[in-house]
Amino acid sequence: MSGTETTDIPSLKRSKRLATIALIVAVLVWIALIISAKLLPEYVWLIHIFMLGAEAGVVGGLADWYAITVLFRNPFGKIPIPRFLRDHTEIIPRNKARIAESMGKFVQENFLSPQVVERSLNNTDLSLAIGKWLANPKNNTQIVDVIQQTVPKIFEFIGQEQIGRFIQNNSVQWIRNTRVNHLASEMLRAVLENDFHQDVLQRGLDVAHEWMMNHPEKTRELTQKLFKELGVSRLAKGASWIGIDVEQRTIDSLLTKVESMLADPEHPMRQHIEDIANELKNQLADYNSPASLRLNETKNALLDSESVLNFMTGAVVILCDGIKSDLEKSDSGIAMNLRVAIQQVGENLLLNQSVRDLLNDRMSGIAINLSDQYSEKVIRFISERIHEWDSREMIDKIENEVGGDLHMIRVNGVVVGAFIGLTLGVIRAIIDFVI
Repeated sequence: MSGTETTDIPSLKRSKRLATIALIVAVLVWIALIISAKLLPEYVWLIHIFMLGAEAGVVGGLADWYAITVLFRNPFGKIPIPRFLRDHTEIIPRNKARIAESMGKFVQENFLSPQVVERSLNNTDLSLAIGKWLANPKNNTQIVDVIQQTVPKIFEFIGQEQIGRFIQNNSVQWIRNTRVNHLASEMLRAVLENDFHQDVLQRGLDVAHEWMMNHPEKTRELTQKLFKELGVSRLAKGASWIGIDVEQRTIDSLLTKVESMLADPEHPMRQHIEDIANELKNQLADYNSPASLRLNETKNALLDSESVLNFMTGAVVILCDGIKSDLEKSDSGIAMNLRVAIQQVGENLLLNQSVRDLLNDRMSGIAINLSDQYSEKVIRFISERIHEWDSREMIDKIENEVGGDLHMIRVNGVVVGAFIGLTLGVIRAIIDFVI
């Protein structure tokens, strides 16, 4: 709580004023009735009835004033009073520690216990509510607007170069500590198990065959360069003197091989490529294999290269600058794509019950785990904050919040007391008259 003085809110002031006026009226009526009884002795029996009502109203108002006052302070001030009375004043300040503990336990038992969290989440389809919210164009537009306004400011505040260095340092450390051979092995396994390699190979063969057919001169130039690198160019020229075009025969043979592989999904060359990929996958799964060692050595060499690190930082800076520039546009492509993506996520959640069930189960598990781990810390935090409150400030705060209703009890004490007093006075008058 702040150290500033807490002022009474209007409703509290009104309640205090009304309660005081009611008590003063009851006292004045009581005094007036006492005087009337002396001046009008012939109506004393009737005056006594009203006097009893006024007395009861005064007693009720004073009793409720005392009961409410001792909740917050000692109404006797420095006047010496018996201990049993003094110990039952300033009830809230005296019991601040117990109140803090009780409030903490109340929050824990009724809001943060794993059982309560689990029961509440079981009765709520959180993913359905999230899906409906995200699917609403108004909501996903608000999300994207916040991103458009926030991200460029974050880039300006932090600095793109600092972001680049942060990503570089953390990514380099992560890559250095990661065994990329296992990642590569798992990637190859996924490719092979889903036959992605066959699709890639088919597409590669199609492109190669089409290029060789459409560019015969360049194909021949490449063949000549290959022969030259292999040291057989003179042999090929010698064979051409006797009418044998070795280069063209090589090209024709290669085209025939490519066409046969394209036509036959079970071609031995395809199987040979798959066997090589499986062997590489198995080698990469072993950290001590030659392939894994070469891959990790290459990785470390790249990470130690200053040019590679500078490239990473520069790439991040360029990427951040591109994102910032795009988000600042009124027709931002990133913002539009984000809006569409968020909308699709919401719609997919609404249509897919199995995904919602999975998300609900995961979110429930996370919430229950968090409540189990952190509820005690939350409760301790609440209790410690209440312990730190200044007693005077705490009293003012509580009185401002509920004091209006409490002081209305004083009004009720005067009214109800007066009514009971009148009733008792009438009963006494009837008995006196009868007897």
